[in-house]
Amino acid sequence: MSNTKNNDVLKNILEKIELPDSAYEKAEKRYQDLGDWLHRPESICVNFDPHIFSQGSFRLGTAIRPESEEQYDLDMGCNLRRGLDKSSVTQKQLKHLVGHELDLYRKARGIKEELAEKKRCWRIEYADGLSFHMDIVPCIPESDTRKGFLKKRMIENSQFDESLAQDVSQLAVSITDNTDPCYAVVNDNWRISNPEGYARWFETRMKTARFVINEREMRFKASIDSLPYYQWKTPLQQVIQLLKRHRDTMFKNNEDNKPISVIITTLASKSYKGESDLASALNTVLSEMDDHINSQAPLIPNPVNPSEDFADKWYDEKSAQYRLQENFYKWLYQARADFRALCSNDDAQRIVEAAQNGLDLKLDSNAVGRMLGIPMMTAKPTFAIQPSDPKPWLKQ
Repeated sequence: MSNTKNNDVLKNILEKIELPDSAYEKAEKRYQDLGDWLHRPESICVNFDPHIFSQGSFRLGTAIRPESEEQYDLDMGCNLRRGLDKSSVTQKQLKHLVGHELDLYRKARGIKEELAEKKRCWRIEYADGLSFHMDIVPCIPESDTRKGFLKKRMIENSQFDESLAQDVSQLAVSITDNTDPCYAVVNDNWRISNPEGYARWFETRMKTARFVINEREMRFKASIDSLPYYQWKTPLQQVIQLLKRHRDTMFKNNEDNKPISVIITTLASKSYKGESDLASALNTVLSEMDDHINSQAPLIPNPVNPSEDFADKWYDEKSAQYRLQENFYKWLYQARADFRALCSNDDAQRIVEAAQNGLDLKLDSNAVGRMLGIPMMTAKPTFAIQPSDPKPWLKQ
């Protein structure tokens, strides 16, 4: 089967799982509105130069539709960029400073649900047509000393060039965590985070795409830096969306055991080699994801903070019951089987069954037959691939 036909099938699936641009636009309005609120003259945060930014899948353009009617998770940071540092404020003081304004915002916008305090963030339940959990993480800029350490580690461990390491390190922040024993004490040892730096690194991985050189693509490449990530629609973003949907389907009734999105995103990004079409990119990523897992901790280092292990719960005794490492490999094995079936070269029925079993999607067999360019009478019925009996794909 040619990659053109593979891509037709996969893009048909993407249309069913990706968010419409309107959902991203509404999410943007959420954090822009909140940013405007924090900058109003009466705000107790205004003098600290508050900066609201999105993070996670909405920031990266890799969000997918929930399989059920549950709310979307919109992760945001609130960075107070001036006038505060770890020698003058505790994590608790910072969190409640931001929380005070968020509660006023909630009341002003008529949000009935009480502001909820989570481990590192505040949650607002925002519902007006498109429902969001808005999780806002209070933070302040990281110290210059620790930024320097991060830059050095990114160059040595993540193979960043000097320019990228410098740019990314400047975006590092210190975040609040109410489980920290020193949460209410002035101290320098706050948790480091860098969601904006991670997005910058992810951008460099997307830009490795070898776009077809024609007039439309040249215009796209010339304007891409001015577009939000969700409008880029690169093969890497689309591969991640497909893999996340497969993961959600496989662990629909077992949420605590599923591979987390940042692991899938990081391994896919490291595996991606700039393929310009979706089918080739999916092939490469599924082939090589596990090649980027280290044999000892950190197993899956955060590329913008290499001492942080995204897979730390794989060997955390408190999480042992979830068998997270084992379940990651089970998922990867099954994903290889199901996507191999979805890229079947002459079997529309097999594709329909794989979409139903692996992605919980109903495809029209006649439409699939037309995409394959084969009469439906030649389609060979097959048995569905069951999660308990995966067939290996790519790695023999």
